[in-house]
Amino acid sequence: RMVIALAKLNGFRVAHFRAGMNTRGQWMTPVKGDGAGFPDLILLRRNLLIAVELKAEGKKPKPNQEAWLKAFAAAGALTFVWWPKDLDVIQEILGRAA
Repeated sequence: RMVIALAKLNGFRVAHFRAGMNTRGQWMTPVKGDGAGFPDLILLRRNLLIAVELKAEGKKPKPNQEAWLKAFAAAGALTFVWWPKDLDVIQEILGRAA
């Protein structure tokens, strides 16, 4: 929520797709096509596109998440993996991009 709020304060449009519980009681984000591993946040402002994977401390991106970030970077987007400890860096990046 904090990253989304910071992005909105800095004029970004934000896309985030939340997981939902299926009939078996499992949390899943429904996706079609190549959606597995899609970044947690897509931030867009004017001609700047940022794709972000958010991780809990001690967690690392999965291979399909890394593949999406590489694809976005190849298309010219800025890409990041952010952890809670990165809040100061996140504020700097989103503010600097203004």
